[in-house]
Amino acid sequence: MRLLIVEDERRLAASLAGGLAAEGFAVEVVHDGREGLRRALDREYDLIILDIMLPGMNGYRVCAEVRATGDHTPILMLTAKDGEYDEAEGLDTGADDYLTKPFSYVVLLARVRALLRRHARGGGAPAIVLGDLTVDPASKRALRGDVEVELTAKEFAVLEHLAINAGQVVSKAQIMENVWDFAYDGDPNIVEVYVSALRRKLDAPFGRRSIITVRGAGYRLATDGGAVHGGAAAGGRG
Repeated sequence: MRLLIVEDERRLAASLAGGLAAEGFAVEVVHDGREGLRRALDREYDLIILDIMLPGMNGYRVCAEVRATGDHTPILMLTAKDGEYDEAEGLDTGADDYLTKPFSYVVLLARVRALLRRHARGGGAPAIVLGDLTVDPASKRALRGDVEVELTAKEFAVLEHLAINAGQVVSKAQIMENVWDFAYDGDPNIVEVYVSALRRKLDAPFGRRSIITVRGAGYRLATDGGAVHGGAAAGGRG
């Protein structure tokens, strides 16, 4: 599999490239955001490791430009920052996962493999239809009626897990265990960021309320795909 690393810290980039190459990946490295964008658009990769703070063009812009072309290559963003604000900003640009520096190479490798598995998963699985909401694991597409809703790989994975368990309460811990695929050592409240993103994309534009918060327990995806605002669906935010 081919990986692209866009990282201006040359020692870190070389270390990551060496380790991933030893695992059998074909790795290319660039140190500038504009060059990273050019490579991402000109060549096919199975995954992109993208730093946020880059010369020429920052990682948020690179990610947004890649997604604007309809390219759904998994993107793992590296950041020296921390906090939900950065997570939310990256989600809006289409990133699939995050890793905050400093990090363990073992954890990075686990996340790379998890993203690759998730991207390849779903062939032959039947679509899940909940009212006007369709979740298709095979094509990794979500639709409201005939309108496709653009989701990142991680957003889709969260939605897919909720859809498989539609009508049942799913805890944050269960979502993390089934979606992250590794021993995540960050804030479990990151699940709230992804749920909020799904609500912004799946519900708000269509006047729906499909993901219901069950206080102190988790989330439940409505079996009817969400009632129109003013209907019987109830729940809180977060």
